Amino acid sequence: MAPIPVSPISVGHIDDVQELRKTKPSCIPQRFVRNRAERPRFSMINPPSCKNIPVIDLSKLQKGNKDEFQAELLQLSTSCQDWGFFQVINHGVEISLLESIEKVAMDFFMLPLEEKQKYPMKPGTVQGYGQAFVFSEDQKLDWCNMMALGLEPKSIRNLKLWPTKPANFSETVEAYSREIRKLCKNLLKHIAIGLSLNENAFEDMFGAAVQAVRMNYYPACPRPDLVLGLSPHSDGSALTVLQQGKGSSAGLQIFKDNKWISVQPIPNALVINIGDTIEVLTNGKYKSVEHRAVTHKEKDRLSIVTFYAPSYDIEVGPMPELVNRNNPCKYRRYNHGEYSKHYVTNKLQGKKALDFAKVKNTHSLN
Repeated sequence: MAPIPVSPISVGHIDDVQELRKTKPSCIPQRFVRNRAERPRFSMINPPSCKNIPVIDLSKLQKGNKDEFQAELLQLSTSCQDWGFFQVINHGVEISLLESIEKVAMDFFMLPLEEKQKYPMKPGTVQGYGQAFVFSEDQKLDWCNMMALGLEPKSIRNLKLWPTKPANFSETVEAYSREIRKLCKNLLKHIAIGLSLNENAFEDMFGAAVQAVRMNYYPACPRPDLVLGLSPHSDGSALTVLQQGKGSSAGLQIFKDNKWISVQPIPNALVINIGDTIEVLTNGKYKSVEHRAVTHKEKDRLSIVTFYAPSYDIEVGPMPELVNRNNPCKYRRYNHGEYSKHYVTNKLQGKKALDFAKVKNTHSLN
């Protein structure tokens, strides 16, 4: 299975935001300044009555008694349906491994620019160091540096882009990714049970599941009210697992009830969100949710994000069990590799990428 091919694109010069930060600019380069409607309005975020996203205790789904299991399974199903986001505690990933992946990610981002530039993310691709989803010279840029790698299956790896510094980078990424893969399979099993499906429904369908990791570094920004760390988008994956760096500012926000809500990190928890693929498979019962990252005036932020999705050669569409007269088919069947290519070759723009999969006229269906 080959990586998704993309064509080279001219995007002009892209400033490295860490290098910009070092110069302590008094004004933000225009290419990072968002249109007024896109700018974060910090006074409108998290009104006093707002609750944080739901929390799932995975140990209750693994080792809880019957009542605990049923209560937590209901909480998981409700979280998927009402929020599309939740934090998971007692997830089984060793705290020492969470600390190790944070350390190698931070050590990499602290390397001199010329060292990081040995692993360039070429325009129109999503592996390497730089900025992804940039397709034109006048496109607004995110206040973020990224290091992204394809992990599984091994055929999608571009080993030239795997850093040799810090020395333990590769082995730490490998160990971390194995544990996150187990977590994703475990979560999908319980999501399936909550939908009254066979517990292996997703795993059986996904084949050799695709997995990728992206490390995001958001330097402090003198004008966080003018920029975005990451543009609003939903994820093309089935599940996304996000680890927020210890001591980082609360930069992740989700769009719910027509407002942006900041996700307050719980120490050692992992944030999970539903991707476009699960929205399609569940025929819209569980929806992917638009989210973005904002910056902070004084604090840097690190996040480590894992994307888990079906094999590129799998055909995806609503599961028959979740289509009926009251809930007709909302999405067409399509090849997941084609959707992935569509996703990575378009700029992040809310949930626009999912238009690819939507049935244009549900009345024409039998």
